[in-house]
Amino acid sequence: MNYKDLLKKIFPHFTAIIVFLLIGFIYFQPVLDGKQLRKGDTLNAQGYKKEIVDYRKTSGEDPLWTNSLFGGMPAYQILVGYKANAVLHKVKKTLELATPEPVKWIFLYLIGFYILMISLGINPWLSIIGSIAYTFSTYFLIIIGAGHIWKVHALAFMPPALAGILLCFRGKYKTGGLLTAFFLILNLYSNHIQMTYYFMLAVIIIGIFEFYYRFKQKDLAHFFKAVGTLTIASLIALSVNISNLYNSYQYSKETIRGKSELTLGDKGNQTSGLDKDYATAWSYGVQETLTLLIPNAKGGAGSPQEALSILNYIQNGQMDGVESYYNIPQVENHHYWGNQPFTAGPVYVGAIILFLFFLGLFIVRGALKWGLLTATILSIMLSWGHNFMPLTNFFLDYIPLYNKFRVVSSILIVAELCIPLLAILAVKQILDNPEVLKEKLELFGKKLNILALPLALTAGVALVLYLIPTSFLDFQSQQEMATLSNIRQANPQAASFLKEFTANLELARIDIFKADALRTVILILLAGSLLLLFDRKIIKQPVFIVALMALILVDLWPVNKRFLNNDSFVPRKELNVAFPPTAADFQILQMEVQNRPGLQDKIDNAMADFKRENRRASKLEQSIVPFSVLNQNSDYRVLNTTVNTFNNASTSYLHKSIGGYHGAKLRRYQELIEFHIAKNNMKVLNMLNTRYIIQPNKQHGTVAQLNPGALGNVWLANNFKLVENANQEILELNDFDPAQTAIVDQRFASQLEGFQPAKDTLASIRQTLYAPNRLQYEFHSNSEQIAVFSEIFYQPGWQAYIDGKKAPHFRTNYVLRGMRIPAGSHKIEFKFEPASFYICEKISVASMILFFLAAVAIIVQGLRSYLKNKKSTINE
Repeated sequence: MNYKDLLKKIFPHFTAIIVFLLIGFIYFQPVLDGKQLRKGDTLNAQGYKKEIVDYRKTSGEDPLWTNSLFGGMPAYQILVGYKANAVLHKVKKTLELATPEPVKWIFLYLIGFYILMISLGINPWLSIIGSIAYTFSTYFLIIIGAGHIWKVHALAFMPPALAGILLCFRGKYKTGGLLTAFFLILNLYSNHIQMTYYFMLAVIIIGIFEFYYRFKQKDLAHFFKAVGTLTIASLIALSVNISNLYNSYQYSKETIRGKSELTLGDKGNQTSGLDKDYATAWSYGVQETLTLLIPNAKGGAGSPQEALSILNYIQNGQMDGVESYYNIPQVENHHYWGNQPFTAGPVYVGAIILFLFFLGLFIVRGALKWGLLTATILSIMLSWGHNFMPLTNFFLDYIPLYNKFRVVSSILIVAELCIPLLAILAVKQILDNPEVLKEKLELFGKKLNILALPLALTAGVALVLYLIPTSFLDFQSQQEMATLSNIRQANPQAASFLKEFTANLELARIDIFKADALRTVILILLAGSLLLLFDRKIIKQPVFIVALMALILVDLWPVNKRFLNNDSFVPRKELNVAFPPTAADFQILQMEVQNRPGLQDKIDNAMADFKRENRRASKLEQSIVPFSVLNQNSDYRVLNTTVNTFNNASTSYLHKSIGGYHGAKLRRYQELIEFHIAKNNMKVLNMLNTRYIIQPNKQHGTVAQLNPGALGNVWLANNFKLVENANQEILELNDFDPAQTAIVDQRFASQLEGFQPAKDTLASIRQTLYAPNRLQYEFHSNSEQIAVFSEIFYQPGWQAYIDGKKAPHFRTNYVLRGMRIPAGSHKIEFKFEPASFYICEKISVASMILFFLAAVAIIVQGLRSYLKNKKSTINE
C-alpha cells in the first residue's frame, strides 16, 4: 500500500472525526463563549465529594470513608484514586481529544458507535449517520443535562465493546478479543454497573441467536472459540476493575441493594435486593412506549398555553386545592402526563430510525437481526416495570442481580442501541443491493411493496393517533387523576369547575401530542420518498446518504434541543461554588466559632492562604473557605428540613449531614430513616449527634436551631439491653434513653459477657482527633465502661484499637458503634482499613500490565503479518 492509498483509506475516518467535533461544538455552542453546563447530579456530586476533596488536598491521600452524608459511608463509592483508574483516566482523556465538557461526551458517543459501524463493514459515510442516530436518541443527551456522566461514559463504550464481540463471532478472534477487553475495561471503569448489566443482557440474547445459527450450520466449534475468547477478554476487564467492582459488591450487601434483616414490612414487596416498589418506581408506561416514535406522546416538552392555563387558575384563586394539583411533578416538570413520578424528557429514538428498524426486519438476514429484535422487545417490556408485573416479578425474583438496580425504565438503553444498529444495517443492505426494495411482502394473500408494512407500523400508527388520539391514549396520569379525585371529595362544590379545568388541560395536551404525531408522519413519508427516489435511480448513492443524514438531523436535533439547549448553560463562575452558604449556614459557623477556642485562628490562616493562592477568587468562593475548616474540625451533624433531606447533597457541601444524596445508602440507615428519622424521633436524632436543625424562615430564608439534646460524638452508657433480632432492635429505639442505655443485638453478646455496670461519676471520654478515616479518643475511668460512638457501624472496614492493640467493637442502637473499654486511662482509635481495597489494588495493577503486554503483542504480531503479506505480494 503506497502513501496515496493509505491517505485514501484513512480520509473517511479523519473526516468522520472532524464531523463529530463540528457536531459537538455546534450543538453545545455556548462552550465557545466560556460557559458551562449546569448539571443537577453533578452539583449534588460536588456536595457529597466536598469532604473527600478537602481531605485529599490537605493530606495528600484518599480517606476511603466520608462522614458528610447519611452519617457516614465508604468514600470509595464516591471518589477514590485507584491506581489502575489513573491510567484509564488518561486513556479516556486521549479518546476525548482534549475537547471541553460537554462536547467530549457527545464525541465519545459518536466515535464509539462509529467503531461499531466500521467493524461491521459499513460504509464510513453511512457509519457517520448511524453514529448521529445513536448519539441523538434523546435519553443520551438528557442524561448529560442531568449530570449522569458516569452513565454517559458507560453508554459511550457499549457500542465499541459490542464491535469486539461481533468480530469474535465472525472469526476475528484476536482483533475482536482486544477490542472487547479494551472497551469493556473502559465501560466498567465508568462505574455504572446497571448500564453494563443491561448491555450484557443484550449480549447474551445476541449470543443465544448466534449459537442457534452456528448450530444449524454445524459450526459450534467456531462459536465456542469465540465465547472462549470473549470470556478471557471479560476476565481481563473484570480484573483491571476489580478494586471498584469487588468493593462495590462487598458494600452492596450492606445497602438497600442487599437483603434486609427486618421482617416487619410487606414480604411480597421484598426481594434479595431492592424492594419491588422502590425498584420499579420509575416504570415506563405501556402507552408511554409510543415516545420511541412520537416524542410528545406523554408530554415532556411543555407548552406556553398549558402553563398559562394552570397558572391562571391558581392565581385567580378559583378553587381550594389547586395548589396541590400544581405541585404534582408531572405538571411542574415539563408538563409530563405519563405515569413515572417525573421525568426530564422522553426516550425518542427518531421516527425515521424506527421506520428503518422495521424495514430492517424484512430485508436484513442473519442471526444478529433476531438478537437485536428480541433484545429490543425484552427491554421495552422490562421498562414497563410495575405496569407489567408478571415479567418484572420473574426477573426480580429469579434473574441474578436484576433486583439490585432501580429505575427500570433505563433498560430502554438496550433498545436505543439495537434500533439504530438494525436501522443502519437495513440501509447498508439497500446500498449493497438496491434491488431489495423491489421485493414484495405477502400479507393475507396479497403482495405488498417492501416499504408498505414498515410505513404502516410507523407513519400509519402515528396518523391514526393524530386523527383520533383520545380513542387510544390517556391525557392525564394516574397520579393526577388520583389527586383530582381527592380534591373532588374535599370540594364537592368544585365538580363543574374541575370538569372544565381538566377539559382545557386535556385539549392543550392533545394539541401538543398531535403536533408531534403529524411531524412523525411527515418525516417518515419524506424518508420513504427518499428510498423510492434511490430505488428508481433518480438520485445517486452520495446524494442519498447526504439527504438521509440531513433528514435524521432534522428529526433528532430539534427534539433534543427541547431538553438540552443553550439555556442549560451558565457562566463558568456561577458553578465555582456548588451550593452558596445560606443564612442558617453562617449562623452555624458563628455558633461553632464562639464555642470552639482556636477555630477562628484556623479559619483566618486558611483564608489568608486561599487569598494568596487564588487572587482572583470572588467573595462567594472565599465564603466557602471557613466551612471547609469547620468541617475538618467539627463534631456535629445537621438535619436540613428546607430541602429534600434524603435526596439532596447541598447540606453535605458545608456540613456533616444526616441526609444526603446517593443511590446506595446503607440498608440499616435507610430503615432508620423510615422508622425513626422521618417520624422526627428526637432520641434517634440525638444519638446521631444532630446538633443543628435547619428550618425555613420568612425573614432570612433559613434559620439554624440548636438542638441541646444532641449527645456529641461519643458518650458512656450506664447499661445495655440485649435484643433477639433486627426487628426488636429497631423497635426498641422508639422508647429508650440513648444517653443511658445501649441497644445491642444478641449476636454481639460475647463481647459483653460478664460486664457489670458500675457508675463512675468521674469517668470521661472525648474525641482528640478527627479525620474521615481515623478517629482518636481519650478515656479515663476507674471501672470498665461501655462507650457509644456516634459513628456508623460498618464491617468490614473499620478497625478499633485500644492503646495501639486491636480490640473488638460491636454495633449498637441499630447503626452506631459500641465498645467495651477496661478501667484505666486509654487511647482509643478507629481506623478505616478495608483489607479488600489494598488486595484488589494489587490485582488490578497486575491485570492492567498484563492487558497492555497482550495488546502490544497482538498489535506487533498483526504488523508483522501485514508486512509479510505485503512483501509476498510485491515478490509475486
